[in-house]
Amino acid sequence: MSDAVMINLDAPDWNKDGESGLLPAIIQHVDTREVLMLGYMNRDALAASYDSGKVTFYSRSKQRLWMKGESSGNILTLIEVKLDCDNDSLLVLASPAGPTCHTGAHSCFGEKTASNTTFLDRLGIVIKQRHAAMPAGSYTTSLFEAGKARIAQKVGEEGVELALARMKDDKAEMANESADLLFHMMVLLEDADLSLADAISVLQDRHK
Repeated sequence: MSDAVMINLDAPDWNKDGESGLLPAIIQHVDTREVLMLGYMNRDALAASYDSGKVTFYSRSKQRLWMKGESSGNILTLIEVKLDCDNDSLLVLASPAGPTCHTGAHSCFGEKTASNTTFLDRLGIVIKQRHAAMPAGSYTTSLFEAGKARIAQKVGEEGVELALARMKDDKAEMANESADLLFHMMVLLEDADLSLADAISVLQDRHK
């Protein structure tokens, strides 16, 4: 049995669409909240998802239960299932292993559907993975190896370079230096066991 946060199997209105017993299931990345794909589930598919911990659909073309990634290996690990207010749509939070779309794209709705904040979420995940694995030859690894003093120094350097770019009214340089500052700031936060989400939470509290 999966450790996912579940709803009762009898809670959805499985008969909403006549005799098919199928309900739309929107798959959302658990970390970035990006919509990855849309599939269909019946009661057996949801039960199979709970049992295996892997998102399983009912394939209308194959006319059978179908676990996402059963051929490609790009499975979706089930994290949580939510039900909408009408009890006829499922929201499935999942952790993808590889691209979700059969075309090789991260999302079935295209790479460009992701917002800028979603990209930052993905970047934060990559930085965290680099910190955990410390792969050789990675610039991010070299920063973590150098320690907090060097990371803090880089943040200071990039901040000064951004300020100088502003004084020169060089928009291209401002964009480049802003990107450098943002990246090194995210590395600093990861090194301190924080994330960009912590900074955003402070801004949200101030806004209230």
